[in-house]
Amino acid sequence: MSFLKSFPPPGPTEGLRHQQPDTEAVLNGKGLGTGTLYIAESRLSWLDGSGLGFSLEYPTISLHAVSRDPNAYPQEHLYVMVNAKFGEESKELVADEEEDSDDDVEPISEFRFVPGDKSALEAMFTAMCECQALHPDPEDEDSDDYDGEEYDVEAHEQGQGDIPTFYTYEEGLSHLTAEGQATLERLEGMLSQSVSSQYNMAGVRTEDSIRDYEDGMEVDTTPTVAGQFEDADVDH
Repeated sequence: MSFLKSFPPPGPTEGLRHQQPDTEAVLNGKGLGTGTLYIAESRLSWLDGSGLGFSLEYPTISLHAVSRDPNAYPQEHLYVMVNAKFGEESKELVADEEEDSDDDVEPISEFRFVPGDKSALEAMFTAMCECQALHPDPEDEDSDDYDGEEYDVEAHEQGQGDIPTFYTYEEGLSHLTAEGQATLERLEGMLSQSVSSQYNMAGVRTEDSIRDYEDGMEVDTTPTVAGQFEDADVDH
């Protein structure tokens, strides 16, 4: 394929974590041949016997996993999904983008690395995880940034900047709108009802509840039948 190039394999200076010979490379179902897979901290590379191959940058790799499902592929392998197109497909993609510039579908390529020694799959996967962790997604890092305004302590100590305003309860009430005051009164009424209802719990009668709710519905005080809840689990 045209995207295969000749380049030196990753060495110790690039943080080589794993080297797996006798590994077949498959791109979107098309075999590329058998060669050596190099899992380094800088990149993921594969080279055939003639020195031709390709490299994948970790930021473009969206998924990697060990696949053992024969329905997905007849042989166990290291599966790698890349957000890019390669070879003839990349040329077709450029033509499609020129025809439809509004298409936001991200290009995807699927690589399968099939080692001759299937017992090496776990070591290959572990090396991939370690190297991928060294290249976090910049968008994930930006999402942790705080976008709000920061309180400059030094500036305020020097009398600069806006000083936050704090109100007492009475002062705060004076700043409420008519709608806000009505809402506050309604909440206070609900709180008052909640407190009074503490004296009239289901299944329990107290002197306060009888006195406060003489004209209301009374709670059933019939003694519980013995054995009614013998099978219930009780948390202590």
